[in-house]
Amino acid sequence: MAVVPAGQPPLAEMQPAPPLVLASASPRRLQLLHQVGILPSDVDPADIDETPRRRELPHHYARRVALDKLGAVAARHPDSFLLAADTVVAVGRRILPKPEDEAEARACLELLSGRRHRVLGGVAVQAPDGRRVDTLVTTAVVFKRLSEEELRRYLAGGEWRGKAGGYAIQGAAAAFIPKIIGSYPNVVGLPLVETCNLLTGLGYRI
Repeated sequence: MAVVPAGQPPLAEMQPAPPLVLASASPRRLQLLHQVGILPSDVDPADIDETPRRRELPHHYARRVALDKLGAVAARHPDSFLLAADTVVAVGRRILPKPEDEAEARACLELLSGRRHRVLGGVAVQAPDGRRVDTLVTTAVVFKRLSEEELRRYLAGGEWRGKAGGYAIQGAAAAFIPKIIGSYPNVVGLPLVETCNLLTGLGYRI
């Protein structure tokens, strides 16, 4: 029988915690996790088809894609905590794309100009024992009315590339957004309070 020296925690508490794997290639999500002291041991992006299904609503889409990403990497990390997320920019029932060219980015920004839209963050977490939880976080974002010069200058900067809805709130687009209602990090790419709650609820020690 092992004897634990006085003043040291029991052996069960001395075991290393299971690692955390981030199923995302987004540098913004990794930076947000680092901001709150969560350091994933591995980043394993999920390679899935993210095409919205016919008539799929934005909130259904965000949760489904987060869970699909989780499922895509689960078999590769059976003894780890897994974290997957998806960020959707929506105007009404319409899901805005991650623009592939400047014309598509312009179309997104012209649609957002002068109106309120929603950013939906789907988050899914799996524990080493297979338990899964997920949530959806919604943030309302208000855009000012953009002038042609503001549009041209923003598009020329290229910040829209790879961004849902064609903008990054943490970048130059911050000058277009007078108000948000809800979680700011959700708009960046990961709602931190809710993510931490999911992880700790499954036993992950932050």
